[in-house]
Amino acid sequence: MTSEPEVLIEQRDGLGLITLNRPKAINALNHSMALAISAALHAWSDDDEVRTVVVTGAGERGLCAGGDIVAIHIDATDGAAGADSPTGRFWRDEYVLNALIGRYPKPYVVVMDGIVMGGGVGLSGHGSHRIVTERSKIGMPEVGIGFIPDVGGTYLLSRTPGELGTHVALTTARMNAGDAIAAGFADYYLASEHLPALLDTLRTETAEIAIAKFASAAPASGLLAQQGWIDACYSADTVEEIVARLQAHEAPQAAKAAADILTKSPVALKVTLRSLRSARSAPNLEAVLNEEYRVSIAALASADLVEGIRAQVIDKDRNPQWSPATLADVTAAQVDAYFAELGDQELGLVSND
Repeated sequence: MTSEPEVLIEQRDGLGLITLNRPKAINALNHSMALAISAALHAWSDDDEVRTVVVTGAGERGLCAGGDIVAIHIDATDGAAGADSPTGRFWRDEYVLNALIGRYPKPYVVVMDGIVMGGGVGLSGHGSHRIVTERSKIGMPEVGIGFIPDVGGTYLLSRTPGELGTHVALTTARMNAGDAIAAGFADYYLASEHLPALLDTLRTETAEIAIAKFASAAPASGLLAQQGWIDACYSADTVEEIVARLQAHEAPQAAKAAADILTKSPVALKVTLRSLRSARSAPNLEAVLNEEYRVSIAALASADLVEGIRAQVIDKDRNPQWSPATLADVTAAQVDAYFAELGDQELGLVSND
């Protein structure tokens, strides 16, 4: 008895249909899935029989909960770090896929229903038609496992209104549908009950017409409503100053944000802030992905990634012992090391601008 493929690829009625098919793992992305998706997108890009690409996730829980971090933990624990490790090769192909999605020449309709985290944002956030529902929960939770937002996440986070993205990255806050649209992670709001009809309508209508038939006004964004104190606190140049401003601010949500930040990996927090500031001035997605690849490869060799995945996913004691243990203990040299060039192992993406 053969098991079902982990990603279903179909072509019919003018549509290229991609369904992530690991519902028990909330469709967590692995290397073979990324390669299958890339191959399909390349094949469809110049196929006149495909008008629109549609990406969905199997099951009721979400589009994609992120990358397969248990496999990443195995590599990191075994000392199999570096660009030539299985994880390093996976990330290389995954980031190339993220860039392909960002430049895709045809409508790329992605249904961000339910949980969309980490690698799931990479599959959705760079698409042309990004749909959220009342069940959407979107985030980049990397600093909670000693990692740094990747898959072009720093590109998206750095381009939110004001400092909303900095807040989301450093606290690992979850965005709902209204938040995601306000922050530039999504475009359209649909009630989930309309998704089957939308997918059916896409067979005969353009993406714009089909979505317009079912889209409704996005819910108000609680995140956007807090931009005042978020901008005031997160515009600081260091994580220490951000925390100090949060602790001193009168908004009750600010104190909670500070407390949340202080539970995350200190070195990952500092690297993330630098990554966000760098991404903000980067010329395009490809440049950001190139830098993210350097940072991710460095993180793979770090103690905090091993410890973070252990605490959150393997042992689930939720009590990581970070090293260095405090923000004050993290040196500039430790942060700099994450951005070191990789020589002939660079990702090397070039934009078509």
